[in-house]
Amino acid sequence: KGKEETKDVFEFHRKVLKEMRYLGIDESFANRYLNDGFSGGEKKHNEILQMLTLEPALSILDETDSGLDIDALKIIANGVNNFRNNDRSFLAITHYPRLLEYMKPDFIHVLIDGEFVKSGDASLAFELEEKGYSWLEA
Repeated sequence: KGKEETKDVFEFHRKVLKEMRYLGIDESFANRYLNDGFSGGEKKHNEILQMLTLEPALSILDETDSGLDIDALKIIANGVNNFRNNDRSFLAITHYPRLLEYMKPDFIHVLIDGEFVKSGDASLAFELEEKGYSWLEA
């Protein structure tokens, strides 16, 4: 069993390096402790790297777009879009519709005070950007 485990470790390492290249992450980061000395953007790239590598059935992306420049946002959105399939679900929490210009959601849900007050397709996010939230708080 030892040889089989070693083979899996090498396969996993190759997969991590492949995903790092895809996300534009310098391979030297693989030799660093997790998030040690990483900038905010590097941490967000690293979160997406973990998602692509570990392939969870559910990924929760909490304000992944916060603090990212437009190029980094596109890379992360492409990573999510390419990872999508019928076996994987994503919950992306954001306050800005900019993320949705690149990551195409199936549904938008608005929570106010912990309750769902409105649901719809991606157009709902742009309506919120235009109108704000006050029309939902009645």
